Amino acid sequence: MSTKGIYTALSGAMAQSERMDTIANNLANVNTPGFKRDQQVFNEYLTANEKPPSVIQVPRIPASVESFYDMQGGDKSFVDATGTFTNFSQGSLKMTGNPLDVAIDGDGFFEVATPSGLKFTRVGAFKIDGNGQLVTKDGLPVLKSGEPGADMASRVIRVSGEAPVVITEGGDIMEGENNIGRLSLVSIPQKDSISKVGGSLYEFKANAQPEVSQVANPSLKQGALEMSNVNVVQEMTDMIATTRVFESTQKAIHAYDSMADKLINVVGSVK
Repeated sequence: MSTKGIYTALSGAMAQSERMDTIANNLANVNTPGFKRDQQVFNEYLTANEKPPSVIQVPRIPASVESFYDMQGGDKSFVDATGTFTNFSQGSLKMTGNPLDVAIDGDGFFEVATPSGLKFTRVGAFKIDGNGQLVTKDGLPVLKSGEPGADMASRVIRVSGEAPVVITEGGDIMEGENNIGRLSLVSIPQKDSISKVGGSLYEFKANAQPEVSQVANPSLKQGALEMSNVNVVQEMTDMIATTRVFESTQKAIHAYDSMADKLINVVGSVK
């Protein structure tokens, strides 16, 4: 009996398990400001017979995509999870009344200084720390526009606290009559070149070419936050479909296991 079928079913079960984890994470962040929904991307491999079946090398490693490469003879067909795709569509805007909350209406990311370098975020839930710096909810300095290549320390936004802070639709930071600078709002043309790093932050992937430009006509809303773009109904529908496919792959695995059991214990005992 060929063993290729059980590995096809196993790869499908593994793929659906990863998809379920992604859906669960989306649902967990449905009320997280600025969160962008993820979805798994899969490839399906189908190849014709390349060599006559002889001795099939059963994989001796934990189940993985590599398990399928050593199979000889017969068709090789399996599902491979190629990565996670992030949907950067606009989320709804929620009015908070907090003057330091800023929502991006349209394209762009705020630039944030972190101990590990420059990062990007869509979450404009800002505050003033004890040093008078405009920071994120996690205490990371928010940056203002500056000359290309300028040191991040020179772009930190500081206020005196002597007057209310107003952030205009174009991103100008006003403290009373004083213009402190303009929030750095950058556009990243190739969204697949960045990835999530936690804390609602993004950074360029290791093999990506960093490419950013200042948003020419930013549209910011003071006193508001951009909410998650997760659609609960869609996620629940996807969860039901994923569960059904996973159950089908489990039944297939069980069927192959049952056939193997009969082959060993029934057919093998016939005299």
